[in-house]
Amino acid sequence: MKFMKLGSRPDTFHTADGVRCVSSEISCDLIVQVRGTRYLLHKFPLLSKCMHLQRLCADSPDSKSPHQIVQLPDFPGGVDAFELCAKFCYGISITLSAYNIVVARCAAEFLQMTEDVEKGNLIYKLEVFFNSCILNGWKDTLVTLQTTKNFQSWAEDLGITSRCIDAIASKVSVKPPNPDLSRSYSRRGRDDASCSGAESHRHQKAANKNWWAEDIAELEIGLYWRAMIAIKSRGKMPASLIGNALKIYASTWLLNISNGGAGSQALLNNNGEANGDRSSRHRLLLESIVSLLPAEKGSATCSFLCKLLKAANILNASSSSRMELARRIGYQLEEATVSDLLIPPPANVKELRYDVDIVMLILEHFMTQGQSPSTSPVKIRAGFDRRQRSRSAENINFELQESRRSSSASHSSKLKVARLVDGYLQEIAQDVKLPLAKLVTIAESVPEFARLEHDGLYRAIDMYLKAHPELNKSERKRLCRVLDCKKLSMEACMHAAQNERLPLRVVVQVLFYEQARATVNGAQVTDIPSNIKALLASQKKQDPSRPTPPLSSTTSVRADDQLSLSGLKTPNSHLSTLRMKLAEDVDDTNNAPKTNGTEKFSKQKSFNSAPTRPKGGMFSKLWSVNRSTSDKN
Repeated sequence: MKFMKLGSRPDTFHTADGVRCVSSEISCDLIVQVRGTRYLLHKFPLLSKCMHLQRLCADSPDSKSPHQIVQLPDFPGGVDAFELCAKFCYGISITLSAYNIVVARCAAEFLQMTEDVEKGNLIYKLEVFFNSCILNGWKDTLVTLQTTKNFQSWAEDLGITSRCIDAIASKVSVKPPNPDLSRSYSRRGRDDASCSGAESHRHQKAANKNWWAEDIAELEIGLYWRAMIAIKSRGKMPASLIGNALKIYASTWLLNISNGGAGSQALLNNNGEANGDRSSRHRLLLESIVSLLPAEKGSATCSFLCKLLKAANILNASSSSRMELARRIGYQLEEATVSDLLIPPPANVKELRYDVDIVMLILEHFMTQGQSPSTSPVKIRAGFDRRQRSRSAENINFELQESRRSSSASHSSKLKVARLVDGYLQEIAQDVKLPLAKLVTIAESVPEFARLEHDGLYRAIDMYLKAHPELNKSERKRLCRVLDCKKLSMEACMHAAQNERLPLRVVVQVLFYEQARATVNGAQVTDIPSNIKALLASQKKQDPSRPTPPLSSTTSVRADDQLSLSGLKTPNSHLSTLRMKLAEDVDDTNNAPKTNGTEKFSKQKSFNSAPTRPKGGMFSKLWSVNRSTSDKN
């Protein structure tokens, strides 16, 4: 820390009878009143250096009084700043540093202690010290910048704030020769002493790159925003380091808000609405951080962006900030986890447990980013240069390779997002207030090719049916329409076959595909679910002449929420009953009132989602029934 000493005389200021005065053989002839404090001083040392005092004394009506009184009610810095300037006028020793140079400079400017009054005056000495020492030191510059918040207008007019910000940006843009001068680097160095050698080396390497981030995180948001704008404008800082610095700043000032901890509860009143000034400050801080995010994809981690979005909902941030965060999250959604997407709703919305609408918007951004432009040739206007119309074979091959590479990356990311969406659906399906339409919309937002298996989707559907027992038959069919029984594992099929919450048509489809799988693998099934048993029993009453083999008495107890269930036995004589029930169910669907063409198309698509046609035997019969009922649709 740099400092400067001015003057050589000892301090002779003292307080007597509530008045500050200076010890001297010469009687005092000037009374200066600063914010309720009276100073009994001498005109000559003060007026010889302060132009403002000269004018006040000259304009005073009692200029010839033995004790002329001068009022300074709005003196910047108050009593301490005035006494500092007064001691300089008397030649008393004073010490200046980064902690008091701003207040001294503002006070000297107020008193007009310029070179026009006397050579080597206080303003000149302060400017020399500020430019040559303060701005050359990292710590000194930061401390000086932080002290400007108490004198914002004065510091702005004098250029102190802007010069400090420019100095910080210039130091950050180049690798410092001695990064240990940074306070955050020193703290990390002490913390790394207890780490292993490799881990300590990794921390030190990261500190060398982002050594400045924790230090400037101590600035209030107005100064921090200006400093980051100056750093970004120089164009020498990688976007990843900018994003990491913003993450450090957000974790410093928005602690526990995005996680819904005590910090977020303190910002909300009993009605769940944001509280007063503190919430306004946090809202401004968050919106400023969002505006500072670099445009480059991946400059900020998806987890950090999701935390900002959670905080934005809690703080009721502007819709533009939330939409911007949703857009950025959508572009790197494959990096997210299920917990990242469990975003609380805005403080004024309490219908749902989570903000499902914003996740739907995130998925929309993710799906649209992979769409490539049309590859069809573009018509070229007549008379255009032929050299610009033609492209070489090398360029065409290169573009094809690049498009294939990008499509491959998009395919792998969609596979990850499909698993993410299924996990997210399992979480939100437990919300009893979640509308069916929103769950179906999110489930259908994933392309069919991206879901290699439907076990996760089936779990979500089962959870939703369990949490919403009031759903009618058509609503349950609409929900199960997104499920592809061919993509269920053996355990999921066994669970679905004995799941009484599913529509019977879905159970029949599961049995059909499982029977086909068992036949191909040469396996046999040992149990029949209770709903199918009831179906067969009713069929036997209707047609007593039809022999029905006895059912197995070894049916295991069904566990609704587990997938480790035994199989079921479906003899050939039962397949006709299942076939008839499937046809009846489709007839019921056809006789139901049709709302629109889209719904009809979905029903047909769901019913026709059967495996490839078997070559013969009992599966040929089932296939023929399926084809005939499909033709009816």
